[in-house]
Amino acid sequence: MSRQSTAAGTFYEADPDKLRKELGRLLPATQRKKKAPAKVVIVPHGGFIYSGEVAGTTLARVEIPETVVLLGPNHHNLGAPLAVSGEDWETPLGTVPLAKDLATALVKGSKLFKNDNVAHRGEHSLEVPLPFLQHLQKKLRIVPISISRLPLPQCRQAGMDLAQVVKNYPKPVLLVVSTDMSHHEPRSVASEKDQLALGDILSLDPTGLYRTVLTKRISMCGVVPVTIALFAALELGAERAELTRCTDSGYVSGDAQRVVGYAGLAVR
Repeated sequence: MSRQSTAAGTFYEADPDKLRKELGRLLPATQRKKKAPAKVVIVPHGGFIYSGEVAGTTLARVEIPETVVLLGPNHHNLGAPLAVSGEDWETPLGTVPLAKDLATALVKGSKLFKNDNVAHRGEHSLEVPLPFLQHLQKKLRIVPISISRLPLPQCRQAGMDLAQVVKNYPKPVLLVVSTDMSHHEPRSVASEKDQLALGDILSLDPTGLYRTVLTKRISMCGVVPVTIALFAALELGAERAELTRCTDSGYVSGDAQRVVGYAGLAVR
């Protein structure tokens, strides 16, 4: 069985030809620049009209290997807290096969990650970046992981477990994390809060990020997936993070009083 697309026609074009044209527009001239490997890429999951340029700019600068682990927030809180999909995934561009060997190794190698397809039903956070990855890597295989709220110690352990499995895997693996930043606040407020969270990411400080988002009440939906990915990145030897682009929905909608923040980053 395959997990069918739920975001096509709302977050991005449902027609394959129109989607390819949309991706061609959103993937800028950076495609022609020298790409560099990364351990983690962080991209938004808003509608392409709002956040697609951020995702495209970020992913176009990174070497996309054949195997990608997708981590994103579980907006509906259904299923297991760390839910590993056991299905291939469908988009208008075709089928993306599950990297079954890596998914199996992760579930077997950790007490936290569980096989669970329920958490992925109707969840858009992992699906929205997928067409970009398909477009950039024709041999793409994925391990989608939907993540609910977790305490900090479990985030740390999940990151360590994930890093160990990636270390033992015989092929390159990229962690792609899906998150939006502040939600439905005035631009002046959202920007100030988002800069605090981005500062922790750029400092490669997962503990600081988790605590900053909690204490400053930042409505960053993917803080837990990003925290886990940063712990994993540090274990994998990450040395720096770079911000590719930061914006918000108001620049498209014209409403600067209720914006959603978007940022793209690469951890190398």
